[in-house]
Amino acid sequence: MIMKNIAKFSLIAVCAAILSVGCIKETFPQTSYVTTAQAQVPGAFDRFVDAITATLAGYPTYGGGTDANDFGITRFFIAWDCMGQDLVQPNLTNGWFNQFYTIQALGPTYAASQYAWTLYYGHIRACNNVLSSAGEDPDPALQAGVGIAYFYRAYWYLDLAQMFAKKPYYIDSAAETVPYVGEATTIDDLYHNPRLSNKDMFEKILADLDKAETYLAGYNRPNKYLPDVSCVYGVKARAYLLMGEWAKAREFAKKAQSGYTVMSASQYTDWETGFNTPNASWMLGVTFKSDNPCIQNNDADSSWGSWMFMEINPATSGCGYAANYGRPIHIDRHLYETVPETDCRKMCYADFGIDEMGEAEAIAALAAYTKHPDWIYATNVGNANPNGGTNFKFRTAGGEAGRDNQYIGFVASVPLMRVEEMVLIEAEAAGRMNEAEGIELLTAFAKTRDPQYEYGTHNEAYFNTSTSAFINEIWWQRRIEFWGEGLATKDIKRLQKGIIRSYPGSNHYNNYRYNKETTPDWMNLCIVQTEANYNVDCTNNPDPDYPNGNSPEVTTF
Repeated sequence: MIMKNIAKFSLIAVCAAILSVGCIKETFPQTSYVTTAQAQVPGAFDRFVDAITATLAGYPTYGGGTDANDFGITRFFIAWDCMGQDLVQPNLTNGWFNQFYTIQALGPTYAASQYAWTLYYGHIRACNNVLSSAGEDPDPALQAGVGIAYFYRAYWYLDLAQMFAKKPYYIDSAAETVPYVGEATTIDDLYHNPRLSNKDMFEKILADLDKAETYLAGYNRPNKYLPDVSCVYGVKARAYLLMGEWAKAREFAKKAQSGYTVMSASQYTDWETGFNTPNASWMLGVTFKSDNPCIQNNDADSSWGSWMFMEINPATSGCGYAANYGRPIHIDRHLYETVPETDCRKMCYADFGIDEMGEAEAIAALAAYTKHPDWIYATNVGNANPNGGTNFKFRTAGGEAGRDNQYIGFVASVPLMRVEEMVLIEAEAAGRMNEAEGIELLTAFAKTRDPQYEYGTHNEAYFNTSTSAFINEIWWQRRIEFWGEGLATKDIKRLQKGIIRSYPGSNHYNNYRYNKETTPDWMNLCIVQTEANYNVDCTNNPDPDYPNGNSPEVTTF
């Protein structure tokens, strides 16, 4: 009977479930907290703290690092944002993220639910280990580790709340999020563990952030892969924005900016370090390391770089889903075409006019974006929209050595939070209270990207006309500024926007050009079925209403 209870708990808390897609091996302890014996092992606390961040990137959720879409938290930047319109897959053969883009197989018995549940609760489990090990009154030597645990537990639950709640907090505080598992949650608790409302979940998130702020006071982190107080302020700003607490969102977004600098145009578009190396704008990031399983195994094809880096030599490496297998992630054509020529961010994506050129002319045109235009042209041949919209925002690491060898090139960093987000949260929150002030802040930021920016040029509602022209301008800036960084679909849900993929000249894959006038229900992730089976008080989101074929084209956004 005890073994059965352990198995059931494993299914509930960490979701190592036997689904229609296969079996996952449970690798976590069998309670929601560490035992006294585990906590007293010499060096245990430090190992528990290291476990919080060590596997954020470069480690598979399960398996040996051979699933090409299983490489840590950044996999959700792609998977999550493929559900909307801004990330495009021009080739669906062997896509690995196809179910998110095509909106198929997203129900509670499929891998899409399994991945999210297992990865997020696994990381929450690591935070709970630290907190239960440290005790209620942690020794001063342990306090930084405790602060890191409180920070990341809040970070994960905030993400989960956005993924699973049908409505954002400021619209429906009673909307259900997910079950809560803390450091003192028992096995018996897990059989009757209902989903918390937005209100109750955000109370726990803010309580954790308050504690993180206390324990991280004075902590000088060794790198940007560990959080400090500025990161706490950043997550508070995100939370208060979702809650509609505009004054507090502005307050903490402003506090979070201290000590950081908005990226310059040259930094944003740098061919060597663009979005692969922390700089003065990065508040928090993750990094892939050369000894990570996702780099060492499967020719490093199970990694962020494999999907987001276009510049890998086909002669010396021949690897990478984007660079050599013809499976790149492109930007939506309409979004690209709304970016003025004077905006530096336009140079992060190849012009769609290149698709109208012959080979020699196209290769010459691609030289405006890369030192190796012939590689790019060759890998895009055969795609539905070959070169237009090709992503050059995220650059291969390690310079020419990295372009010749994916074991160098894919060992890169990825931002989890940048100061630019705080600047735009401050502007939005200010504008919600005093629009003129918000416009002033927004304009000041926009001019760092486009010196000729004029307010009022990006007021597209995407069906939802209840949002103001100002909010639509903020949304547009966020879409282009953070493309590929995991915020796009969260913003669609937060602002309750529809999506538009079907329009004249669309580069979305044929038969998957969906338009939805309301926020798609497929953006409300399903809870893995095993959790609902054993946790009798856990409700679930319904299977999404799967679209069928292209929607009629629209010309008004």
